[in-house]
Amino acid sequence: MHHQLLTNLRNELDQELSQLLNWWDVYAVDEENGGFYGKINSKNEAFPAPKGVVLNARILYTFSSAYLLKKEARYLELASRAFNYLNRFFLDEKEGGFYWSLTAEGQLLDGKKQVYGQAFAIYALAEYYKATNEERALNLAKATYGLLEKHSYDKVHTGYIEAHTQDWHAIDDLRLSEKDQNEKKSMNTHLHVIEAYANLYTVWQNTDLKTSIKRLLYNFKTHIIHPQKGHLQLFFTENWTVRSTLISFGHDIEAAWLLLEAAALIDDAAEILIFQDLALKMTDAALNGVHKNGGLLYEYDPHTQHWIKEFHWWPQAEAMVGLFNAWQVSGNIYYLEQSIKTWNFVKQHIKDKEHGEWFWGVDFQFYVMQHEDKAGFWKCPYHNGRACIEIVKRIELELG
Repeated sequence: MHHQLLTNLRNELDQELSQLLNWWDVYAVDEENGGFYGKINSKNEAFPAPKGVVLNARILYTFSSAYLLKKEARYLELASRAFNYLNRFFLDEKEGGFYWSLTAEGQLLDGKKQVYGQAFAIYALAEYYKATNEERALNLAKATYGLLEKHSYDKVHTGYIEAHTQDWHAIDDLRLSEKDQNEKKSMNTHLHVIEAYANLYTVWQNTDLKTSIKRLLYNFKTHIIHPQKGHLQLFFTENWTVRSTLISFGHDIEAAWLLLEAAALIDDAAEILIFQDLALKMTDAALNGVHKNGGLLYEYDPHTQHWIKEFHWWPQAEAMVGLFNAWQVSGNIYYLEQSIKTWNFVKQHIKDKEHGEWFWGVDFQFYVMQHEDKAGFWKCPYHNGRACIEIVKRIELELG
């Protein structure tokens, strides 16, 4: 039974990946100004909008990763386009690291060094190096790692300060976006720093980098994962005092598999056992946000008892991987069935069957959030593209 179930899922996600990447190839390439458009609406109309380092780096990561899986030349061409644009326009030649945003034409818009953005650059550059052996990509990833360790790493309390000015000094507004709290440390940034460092470690087995990853695992075990509830705590002061009550179900399920992957990539047997247990605990916590139809709800604040009853695209993608991972860890078929149920929810409600790609999301009545981007500062091919790639790779290992 498993064999047929897995074969069908692999074939569907392999096809979905091709359709997603084709959409980005057809609609997102900015022939006029270079790189990729900063904004495409739900009807596939492109607009001159600011270009963010997160979008560019995530495109670089996704097409590099897809090329490694499928060896299609066009994917490598698009990865190289993203690499060249990152290298030419986002890279701060003077201060090091990468600018946060550019104008539609490629002029500097915001030069701040948001650690979340630097992390995605490292993550993507390491993946591009795997695909190409391009030494400049690896050297830029190593250099950016060094800058984060020098300027962002908190030598007193451990962890990483959220953001810095263009020249790496203290900055008043540390927020990643307007919806975030202005605190020194966040779960979200630490999750993507460890994700980036772990991917860099696959191509650069540096002892200091391994130590950095182990410290980050400690931060998650000790400060970020709620010891009883298994949810991630989202915002912190410098000394790790918790400053939020909000639950983000998508991040819970994303961290469940990413943290175990980081422990596995540094080949630390003790940490692997710990994070296998935590993966199941965090997955079960995230399941508190799963609707009976398989969709994963966005957020809940137990302090105010306020739900955001929307189904955004990215928590569905992470749920697919996180639940599949929980099945692999536990052997419990329930998790695999839930992963497939979430994928079925995506096919029914999130995938744009007319215009391609996935919608930003749907509300609780399953009406599409038409006003939100199809591609933009935060809407990238990374979550859904990576989910397809990750599950296809895992199934191929399962099937031998």
